[in-house]
Amino acid sequence: MELRQLEYFVTVAEERNFTRAAEKLHVAQPGVSAQIRRLERELGQELLDRSGRAVRLTEVGAAVLPYARAALAAVDGARLAVDELTGLLRGHVAVGTVTSHSVDLPGLLADFHDDHPGVEITLGEGASDDLLEGVRSGRLDAAVVSVGRTTPPGVELLVLTDQPIVAAVSHDHELAVHRSISLDTLRGRPLISLPRGTGLRSRLDEACAAAGFTPRIAFEAGVPEVLAQLAARGLGAAILPGAFAEARSDVLRVLPITRPSLRGRLAFAWRAEGPVSPAARVLVARARKMLGGA
Repeated sequence: MELRQLEYFVTVAEERNFTRAAEKLHVAQPGVSAQIRRLERELGQELLDRSGRAVRLTEVGAAVLPYARAALAAVDGARLAVDELTGLLRGHVAVGTVTSHSVDLPGLLADFHDDHPGVEITLGEGASDDLLEGVRSGRLDAAVVSVGRTTPPGVELLVLTDQPIVAAVSHDHELAVHRSISLDTLRGRPLISLPRGTGLRSRLDEACAAAGFTPRIAFEAGVPEVLAQLAARGLGAAILPGAFAEARSDVLRVLPITRPSLRGRLAFAWRAEGPVSPAARVLVARARKMLGGA
């Protein structure tokens, strides 16, 4: 079993396509296929299901994947540890973030790059659930996420903000006469929300489930500003972070939700256990120092 075979297998599993994996690896596609076939022959089982348009993991492949990732991470860690001891910080860090927050993530990454130009940095956006899974699996080194009152398993958190989640409606909406509303007031009403997988939506779904109903989501958008615009046009009650909604009180009536109150936390998350590269360790330490006063 060769590290190259494991690298090819992991890349194809992530890309779900041999051609895209070959392009990412900068090698010819037949070479990728041949190396994975050799790995499968050595293990005595097929790791990939090639019958569909997209390549899928077999049951055995799904079981092997985390071990393949761990083996590659261990080798990278050994190389990076040597660089760290000789004062040369190199490698790669992957960071994820939710949309629409006030964290100066570009500033953090720019300062890190200035001090460690040998480290490649990638940044991507996503929903909190996906980002947290990325941190847990090691696909991401850190992420800015929205979480509930408990710390998700497998990660550590630095809480940056803790604020109420509110409903916001147009000033001529029937609910605009209230100063606050109960969660039950939203039962059956058209709501405007972020998609499933986001922290805010998870808090809403959890609270409604505990109250015995499913929220009626009339509109979904991935950006809070779009939710606010839809609500301002009278299309429903937007579920928004409190501070964000208050900043748009000129066009929205902000209604705190009570009985129960909903709260959302924005946090910087990193992996709680498992191998961590020297570059990721330095980035997390810098972030904790910089964002600790956020």
